[in-house]
Amino acid sequence: MALSFREKYSFGIGAFGKDIILAYVGVFLMIYFTDVLYLSPAFVGSLFFVARIWDAINDPVMGMIVDNTHNKFGKFRTWISIGTILNAVTFVGMFYTFGLEGKMLYVYISIVYILYGMTYTMLDIPYWAWLPNLTDDPHEREQIGVIPRIFASSSYLIMGIISFHLIYFLNNIFGFTDNAKFGYTAGAILIAIIYITFIAITIFNVKENSSASSNEKINLKHMWTILTQNEHLKSYIGLMLAYQLFNGGYGSFMIYYLKYVAGNQNLFSIYSACQLAEMIGLLIFPFVAKKFGRDTTYKIACLVPVLGLSILGFSALFMPASAVLLAVAMVMMKIGAGLIIGTITVLVADVIDYNQLKFGMRNESIICSAQTFLVKTSGAVCGLMTGLALTFLKYDPTLPQQSTLTITGLRLLVFIPSMIFILISLFIYIKGYKLKGKVLYEVREKVAQLNCKSTHETKTEDKNIILESVNN
Repeated sequence: MALSFREKYSFGIGAFGKDIILAYVGVFLMIYFTDVLYLSPAFVGSLFFVARIWDAINDPVMGMIVDNTHNKFGKFRTWISIGTILNAVTFVGMFYTFGLEGKMLYVYISIVYILYGMTYTMLDIPYWAWLPNLTDDPHEREQIGVIPRIFASSSYLIMGIISFHLIYFLNNIFGFTDNAKFGYTAGAILIAIIYITFIAITIFNVKENSSASSNEKINLKHMWTILTQNEHLKSYIGLMLAYQLFNGGYGSFMIYYLKYVAGNQNLFSIYSACQLAEMIGLLIFPFVAKKFGRDTTYKIACLVPVLGLSILGFSALFMPASAVLLAVAMVMMKIGAGLIIGTITVLVADVIDYNQLKFGMRNESIICSAQTFLVKTSGAVCGLMTGLALTFLKYDPTLPQQSTLTITGLRLLVFIPSMIFILISLFIYIKGYKLKGKVLYEVREKVAQLNCKSTHETKTEDKNIILESVNN
């Protein structure tokens, strides 16, 4: 049955809620830690990275827990509800330090940051695992999959545009003119309220078909089998991780680049406004994919940002204060990113279909845990890269003007790592990802055949024959 307009957009608006905190963290957390709390950049980068090592265990296990949840409220809605409340608390906690200083501050930040990552996993995995189950129609999936991505992109757009204006406004309105620390805390509380409200709209307006889920219990061995023996999942992980590193590469250095190289922190609003181009890329994705096919669409989507990064590199080296060059570069990069996100959103549904064919179970939450882990991992790698690079470049947040070494390093780091990562993602898609074309068509046909039969009618031998025919 096709989803109603209300369900489609109620589901999508939840993405705005959960990504508005990611946008807040992405824009402010690193600079809040280094320039407000004066934590060591190397420590911050290392913390981001170490937390992801734990997530390598935590995220798939959380996916298994979600898939093993069976109740009338629905496994997806249950964990989205629990995760949202807990995550909102830890999110605010990162921006409120209870007056702690020295070693105790470092310990507190380490604990609350790790808890923030764990609780975000609780809601992000079931949210994206819910998406492929909203419809079985591949064409409707392409249309529906774009909606939450547009809402998610709009959260980054809005947060980026208001950015430091929000912090300074909240700081000044409550009379804290000498230190921006209060503004960050007040902003986090405001964002947490928006976050909970928007997720609630999804929970209470979108029905979950709990009867579609298998009641068979999933153990650690089965989880490990899925993560290691689903060959299409492994290639999907590779191309998505490379894309996330492309996106986070320039983003991690951008605020430092604009503040110290371009000499104009207000350019961050222009940079963030270009997020609108990503939404345009998402909007045109269904039409581009229909006209050229997903294969060509992904190749175009990767090559357009390469051109944008080339323009950004020219600007960084010769005209860093140019708002025009910054805007042109970012528009190209974001349109390409929108097309990539649209493609990736649909690809994960195909991987889940293949998993059902190979293992007899869809395991949406376990597979989508890889997506959640990759988003956090890319952020951690970029955070580690930023922290270590700033330390190596002798960055000093107490100085109004940075050294020549720091300035030169920021000019290069704002575009070179991202250029490498986007080309890696394209290479993996071309050479490593095989679930496309004829293979994808056959997988869909065989999954449709399996779904037409009841579980008792479908023998393991039949499934193996079907799988062998697809692989051949």
